[in-house]
This record gives sequence, structure tokens and C-alpha cells, in this order.
Amino acid sequence: MTDELFRKEMLDMTPDSVLTKEATDRFKIFYGDVDAAFKFAYAIGFLLVGWLIDRIGTKRGFSLGIFVWSIAAVMTTFVGNMTSLRWARVFLGLGEAANFPSSVKTVAEWFPRRERSFANGLFNAGTNVGIILTALLVPHLILQFGWRSSFLVTGLLGFGLLIFWWFMYHKPERSPQLSADELAYIRSDKEKMAPVNVSWGQLLGYKQTWAFAIGKFMADPIWWFYMSWLPDFFNSNDALDQKLDLKTFGVPFLIIYVVSDAGSIFFGWLSTQLMGRGWSANRARKTTMLICALCVVPIFFAAQTSSLTIAIALISLATAAHQGWAANMYTFASDLFPRNVVASVTGIGGMFGAVGGILLSLLAGRIITAFGYLPMFMIASCAYLLALVIIHLVLPKLEPVTTEELEKSGNWSLASDQ
Repeated sequence: MTDELFRKEMLDMTPDSVLTKEATDRFKIFYGDVDAAFKFAYAIGFLLVGWLIDRIGTKRGFSLGIFVWSIAAVMTTFVGNMTSLRWARVFLGLGEAANFPSSVKTVAEWFPRRERSFANGLFNAGTNVGIILTALLVPHLILQFGWRSSFLVTGLLGFGLLIFWWFMYHKPERSPQLSADELAYIRSDKEKMAPVNVSWGQLLGYKQTWAFAIGKFMADPIWWFYMSWLPDFFNSNDALDQKLDLKTFGVPFLIIYVVSDAGSIFFGWLSTQLMGRGWSANRARKTTMLICALCVVPIFFAAQTSSLTIAIALISLATAAHQGWAANMYTFASDLFPRNVVASVTGIGGMFGAVGGILLSLLAGRIITAFGYLPMFMIASCAYLLALVIIHLVLPKLEPVTTEELEKSGNWSLASDQ
């Protein structure tokens, strides 16, 4: 069977389809390639969208991202071959890239620095709510109406989110519900602001940007690995005493992502609490990230245990720690740079994270097919500790880039206040 015919048959699969081992191995490789196409667009999208949001504002920038994402999701419903599927995933990646630059910039606009890690933990936990709903609802959609229905429904929900966001969001200075005292509290950092337009190349000249980018490059691919490959791990791992399929994986994934949410909120709160007790941002952030990194180390046992319960527990601990790491990493952008360029810095870091995801996606299917899941979980075990060591070497202290420094290196122009 030719590769193109095989790919078409994969698109026509039903939940009851049975594949040979050879077909399953080929599918894993094709799946990794399609996933890499999504992440390639996601990487480019991060860079472009972060820059765009700092120019046209959070409200309009995120609205554009939601619109593109929703269109791409609906487009996926009608794909007929692997080429059209790749293009649909490319547009999905471009639109989805707006999420985190917009979210981090929103937190920077609405919270003083000392509260941003907790706020980032909350919004980061919110991303898992969608995953939880997906784990509970999408299998039923697929079983009843086929896999295409899941993309149609989520795409239509995206248009609903677009309407909600457009009429709900305002900058603090324009919010009719905000009092003068509340606005003064949000701006209590006395952060010097100016309408500054700095290029990507200039931002890459700062070690603060590289510290953020390294943390994203080494940790983000692990989260993508969890999202992309855990269903197959639970379904195909012969060592486990139980296997999960489309009809049964909802509850274990609900557990994993609820615990992940708890980790995002807890570790975001912990960093904020430590700073409230007088710890420096450098000590509080890095101590919290060290705890997160240590919590991930035991995950390689998940590929060796025969107990489904133990595997779920280890993965839940690791995903909770990842989300706590991510919540604190996102504060790097808003801690280390003025609000004017937070989305651009987040976009650069997100691009590096997506590039790491591309590399791991291209390798994951081949590694899993040849050696099983143990090498992938060993990579996850080491990634965070190694990332933290490199971050500390690059940036021993979390020293913010001042507006004066940006003024010396940047080109000044009027930025949007939307």
C-alpha cells in the first residue's frame, strides 16, 4: 500500500477499526509528522502574534487569533487527505499561538508584579479545563457521530468565545467597573511605561529573553508529548495491568488534568506567598521551579510499572509540576520586561518552545516504535532540572530590563492601548 493511500485510510478510520502492528507503527510516524506541522505553524505564529499583539493591543490581537483558530477547526471537519489535514493543522497552530502571549500580557496589564505568578497559575489552569471537557465529551462525539464532528463542535464554540472576549475585555484604564483605588493598586509597581517598539533582534540581545526562551524550549515539548502520546501509552502499553481505549480513558485523564490544574494554581500561589514573606523574585521563582523540577523526576517509573494506578499517579504528579513550572516561567516575561513588550517576549519564548516540540514530535513516533516509551519518559525526567541549571547560569539574578535600556536599543513609536 502506498503512503498516500495509507494516509487516506487513516482518515476514514472508525472507532471500531482494527490495525495490524505494522499499520499501527506507520500511523505513529505519520501522526508525529502531522503533529510537527502543527507545531511548526505554532512556532511561527508565536513570533508573529506576540509582535502583533504589542502593536494592535491585547483585545484585537487575541480576537484575531480566536477567529483564525475557529476557522481552522471547522476546516478540519472537511479534510479529505493528509495534505489538507496538514494545512488545517497549520492554520490551527497559527491561531492558537495567540493564546499565551495574550494571556500573559493580560495578566501584566491587570496585576502588579507580586501577584502575577498566582494569576498566571489560574489562567494556566484554565487551559486544562478545556482538556478536561475534551476528555469527557469528545469520545462520545466520536463514537456517536465520527471524529469530524469533534472539530466542528469545538470550532463553533470558538466563535462563541470570540463574541464573549470582544464584549468582555477592556484594559484597566478603560474598564467601567474599575474604581480609581483599584487602578492605583494594579499600577502600584510604579513601572515606568512608554510607547516603545523594539524589534525581535533587539530583544534577543538580552540575557533575560534567553533565560525565558531556554525554559520554554526544554519544558514545553514535554507537555506536548503528554498531550499527544498519553492516550496511545495507556492504550498500547502491554506492561500495564489495564488498558484504556476511547470508551474508558475519560476518568483517568480527568484525574490527570484536575491534578495538573491544582499544580498550576498551587505553585503559582507558592511563589507569590514566598515573595509576600520577603523573598526576592529570584529566590521565590527559582525555588518553586526547583521543587517542580524534582517532582517530575520519578515519571520514568511510569514506563516500567505494571500498575495503571501507579502510572496515572506518577503522570499526574509530573503534569502538575509542569503546570507549576509553566506558571512561574510566564512570570519571567512580565517580571523582566515592561508591559509594552511582554507579548513579544512571550512570543519569542513560545516560538522556542514550539521548535522544541517540533523536534520531539519528529523523533517521538520513531523512538516509541523502536524502543517503547521509557526513553521518552527519561527525557521528561531530566528536562526541567537541566533547564533550571542553564537558566541560572544564564541569569543568576532576575534583573528586569528597564525602559531606559529599551530606549537606548529600540525604535520609539506609538503603541496601541487597546
